[in-house]
Amino acid sequence: MMSTAAITFATVAPALLAAHHVGDYWLQTTHQVEHKGCPGRSGWLAAARHVASYTAATAAFVGIVWVAFGLDITPLGFLLGQLVSAGTHLVIDRRTPLRAFAALLGRIVPGKLGYYDNGGAPHLDQAAHLVWLFVAALLTSLVGGA
Repeated sequence: MMSTAAITFATVAPALLAAHHVGDYWLQTTHQVEHKGCPGRSGWLAAARHVASYTAATAAFVGIVWVAFGLDITPLGFLLGQLVSAGTHLVIDRRTPLRAFAALLGRIVPGKLGYYDNGGAPHLDQAAHLVWLFVAALLTSLVGGA
C-alpha cells in the first residue's frame, strides 16, 4: 500500500510543475525578465516581484490540490515547501549564482561554464528550478505529516 506522503508527493509535484510554468512564463513581465539579473537594488526588486507572482501561482496550485484531494499537508509543510521554492527561485534568477555554480561544476563536468555562456543558461536555469521544486514537493509532503 502506498503511504499518504507518497500520494501527497505524487499530487503536489505535478501541481508545482504546472505552477512553475504559469509563474515563470505567463506571469513574469518583460521588465522582470530584462532586469532580474541586473546588479543592485533594481535587479533585486525585479527578481522579488517576479518571485512574488511566481509564489502566488505555486501556493494557489498546491492549495487547490490540497483541498480538492484532501491531502495530508500540514501548514508547516506547505510553508516550508513554498519558502524553498521561492527562495531558490530568487537566487537562481539573479543569474550570477547560477553562473558561479556552472563554473564550479565545470571542474567536475568539463565545459559546463562554456555551455552556460553559449546558450545553455536558460536550460540550466530550468533544470535548477526543477531540482528545487522536487525538494519543495518532498518537504510539502513529509514535514509534519502523520
